Amino acid sequence: MSDVPLTGPLQRLIDELKKLPGIGARSAERLAFHLLKATPEEALALADAIRATKEQIRPCTRCFNLTDAELCHICADPRRDASTIVVVEQPKDLMALEATGLVTGVYHVLMGRLAPLEGIGAGDLTLDALRGRVKAGDVREVILATNPTVEGEATALFLGERTAARGIRASRIAHG
Repeated sequence: MSDVPLTGPLQRLIDELKKLPGIGARSAERLAFHLLKATPEEALALADAIRATKEQIRPCTRCFNLTDAELCHICADPRRDASTIVVVEQPKDLMALEATGLVTGVYHVLMGRLAPLEGIGAGDLTLDALRGRVKAGDVREVILATNPTVEGEATALFLGERTAARGIRASRIAHG
């Protein structure tokens, strides 16, 4: 970090950049000075992209993936196998699985995982919507793709028991 104290908009920019995950004081300073060197159009394009993301991105009404429409591109794709639902914790987990090209079914994003010690219970997740999808559709299998953490495993166990109780096959993705 610079030994010269900064004030005003530049210091505010550095302070805001430091709030981003993985960005420390030095990285924030480098990014701020990079933006200062950029053309006004380049810097404002970044600001416009951030604004548009915050204003236009919302959860898909069916699966809770991120989208700028009512349905995400996966739910809107008629070629997807709606009889298989892959359950993930967060949209970033969906993106990772989707990048493999192996999933032909649809997804359901829980928007978290069960974590009683953090005060996150079943009511804090999108479980009611998942239950509604399972009841309403011709779902034959639910693939539990929660993260391999204690909380992720507990969430998968919880969902697996409830899915099996409805007579629907529940499976867990392999980890390794």
